[in-house]
Amino acid sequence: YAKMGSDPRFWNSLVLTAIYTSSTVVLQVVLGLALAILVLQIPKGQGLLRVAAVLPIVLAPVVVGLFWRTLVLSPDFGLVDLVTRALGLGSHNWLGDPQLALISVIAIHTWQWTPFAFLVLLATLATLPPDVYEAARLDRAGAWQRFLHITLPLIRPAVVMVVILRMMTALSAFAALFAATGGGPGSATEILNLYAYRTSFLELNLGYGAALAVTLMSITLG
Repeated sequence: YAKMGSDPRFWNSLVLTAIYTSSTVVLQVVLGLALAILVLQIPKGQGLLRVAAVLPIVLAPVVVGLFWRTLVLSPDFGLVDLVTRALGLGSHNWLGDPQLALISVIAIHTWQWTPFAFLVLLATLATLPPDVYEAARLDRAGAWQRFLHITLPLIRPAVVMVVILRMMTALSAFAALFAATGGGPGSATEILNLYAYRTSFLELNLGYGAALAVTLMSITLG
């Protein structure tokens, strides 16, 4: 544990973990809530949309990582590259560029786990009492006022639960990220979980790797 204070890789992985976790959790909650509100406005086809939303969750994380690495973010042939070249933005090495790799793995994790936030918040929104909204409309409250002063306070317990569960998942993220980048290029996506793995099983420094793992467990419990 004494080595952590002077270990730049530890602090780099800790910062990356904080950025990765906070970004993915915020994106999942915001996108999940927006999709849930949008789906509730659709009178027909909600069941089909819910089934489609579950698909990223049921895929194995390794499959998700390889899918994004080979079909979505692959230079020249990936779906994202095809779009950027069509828009005149050129081709990019999304997982091989240190400046783009972290953004790319955040997008992967967000895509896989936003459906969880969507389903939980959709179920919560569907149970809200309609008479409260009707009273607000009679009082001439606008859509934003109803959302801010009625919807958000009523769904706060569900949002808190989603945030806690998503933070725990993001802190323990490994398989999809490892399959996509392996923590690279260099240490651009080496969150604390991957740093503990590399230290323990690639560098065979089991003692320090165990200390890193216990530190991650303490953060997760906190």
